[in-house]
Amino acid sequence: MDWELLRETAVKAAGHAYCPYSGLRVGSAAVCDDGRIVTGCNVENASYGLGLCAECTMAGQLRLTGGGRFVAVTCRSGTGELLMPCGRCRQVLYELGGPDCLLDTPRGILPMSEVLPDAFGPDQLPEPPA
Repeated sequence: MDWELLRETAVKAAGHAYCPYSGLRVGSAAVCDDGRIVTGCNVENASYGLGLCAECTMAGQLRLTGGGRFVAVTCRSGTGELLMPCGRCRQVLYELGGPDCLLDTPRGILPMSEVLPDAFGPDQLPEPPA
């Protein structure tokens, strides 16, 4: 895994952020299970709850460019600082990457199962009643 390239790609994605309220440019980049890299950036809104995190726009790019799964993810500010995904985005990453998806964290590269313990995704849902 070329983490330096992934981090540089996230910083470049942050350059596309729309952040007139916080001024914080956020970019994310992920390697997919087919080897392609998808990116996202934050898109703020005057109604704060309607803003989109970089990881959410990246999830849309995953689906729009062929689907698959996230394998490795990093989130960076426009100046290159490491940023941790919020709780909502951790669930999005888990949903689309699973417990083995790797995340760049302040504690090093960790699988999502350690970042979001006891999480569940679509493969852990019970069967619907007949």
